[in-house]
Amino acid sequence: MRFWVSISLGMLIGVAAFAQTPAPSKAPAAKPRKANELTLAGLRPGRDKAAKAIQLFGKPDFRSADKQSLVWGFAGIDGAYYLNLDIDKTDVVQFIRVSQGDGPSGVIVPRHSPFAIRTWESGRGLAVGTTGSRVVQLYGEPDSRSPSTRAGRKLELLYYAFDWAGADVPQVMEVLCTVEDDGKPGRVVDITLAAPSL
Repeated sequence: MRFWVSISLGMLIGVAAFAQTPAPSKAPAAKPRKANELTLAGLRPGRDKAAKAIQLFGKPDFRSADKQSLVWGFAGIDGAYYLNLDIDKTDVVQFIRVSQGDGPSGVIVPRHSPFAIRTWESGRGLAVGTTGSRVVQLYGEPDSRSPSTRAGRKLELLYYAFDWAGADVPQVMEVLCTVEDDGKPGRVVDITLAAPSL
């Protein structure tokens, strides 16, 4: 009987000591770790060919004279969206750009019907219209930030280099965001993902 009383008393003392121990202070929030990106709009630069883009999105609205630049324009509820690809001489996609606003040449009229914006997300879920803070949550702090403008609109360019992830993955991602204004967060207006050769 004395044995059980000693164990019970020991447990009570342990519980009381634990209850009096102050809760550990919260550690500062960890910075988002760096992450690279492999795809944009369902395409992987450096690997996929133009034929896959045509299979996904239909015939392009514009193809350059040298056949190495293709553009699709889509009408959206809040403006026009564009997909621009640069391909090499073997038809492999080298550069992917998804943007909202004026087309790459400024004169391409969107000919395709509205589309699901998720179709043009990055592999990690970044899409045009996403908040600028979401970019950092997904990929960590950019290698550089710099001011930019387009059609008189103030923008911020977030530049990511992925060479640390290896030579066989896309090496560069650039994200253009509007600047925070009157408490409204900045939004992504342009995403570019480029293959190792660029």
